[in-house]
Amino acid sequence: MKVAFFDCFAGAAGDMILGALVDAGLDTDRLRAEIDRLGLSHFSLETEKAVRGGIGGTHVRVKVDQEHHRRHHRRLGDIREMILRSSLAPEVQADSILIFTRLAEAEAQVHRTDIESVHFHEVGAVDAIVDVVGSVAGLYLLGIEQVIVSPLHLGSGTVRCEHGVLPVPAPATLELVRDVPVYATDVQGELLTPTGAAILTVMAERFGPMPAMTVERTGYGAGTAEREIPNLLRVTIGETGTGGKAFERDTVGVIETAIDDMNPQIFYHLMQRA
Repeated sequence: MKVAFFDCFAGAAGDMILGALVDAGLDTDRLRAEIDRLGLSHFSLETEKAVRGGIGGTHVRVKVDQEHHRRHHRRLGDIREMILRSSLAPEVQADSILIFTRLAEAEAQVHRTDIESVHFHEVGAVDAIVDVVGSVAGLYLLGIEQVIVSPLHLGSGTVRCEHGVLPVPAPATLELVRDVPVYATDVQGELLTPTGAAILTVMAERFGPMPAMTVERTGYGAGTAEREIPNLLRVTIGETGTGGKAFERDTVGVIETAIDDMNPQIFYHLMQRA
């Protein structure tokens, strides 16, 4: 089984997930072709090599014509309709809609409203739509059958967003990581974004350490900010079970004992009997 293990030692964001997949071998032309199925315009997807904390990775940037898209206020129904109208594979459509539904549910809980009334600000912008659909499509293009994610590093301090200055983790992020292993350190800043949390919690089959696997490739997705730790999301792709390289295995049982105060002449007889 082909597995993708996301190591979130510096958190995760939508662009970092995309960058990690591209760095691990996802073809950018095929990725752009999948995103084009949405029918979105007035944006471009750019990739560049980046170094964070001495480790190289890939940074994905979505450049948006803000003047054009400022006139398009999107709610969950609008995004759902856009995805369903597209020619994306049914599996990609279903997972992408589920991710945005979870985002809407989290925002609705925070703002005490219903999900269809939620105005998507950061999470509904074109770059977030590209991040979500691109990440889901990228996993399918790479043939990933199972996603496993490490405990999520949240960050600390505050973050400035559409609603002003909020504590880290942002309230919507905290809603999204219910029943998921998380932790925080004294690293300042928002390490885990709502978009990153929604993608990983929907796509992950389980959270925990790296599974036993035959490693095939590794990729690093670079975040924008420079931090005191390498601002990278690492993905390791490989095979579990019998799908990887075949190594001969044997099982050996070892029995040990200590013998004290026995005539050495009895050893030979004892070994023969044993």
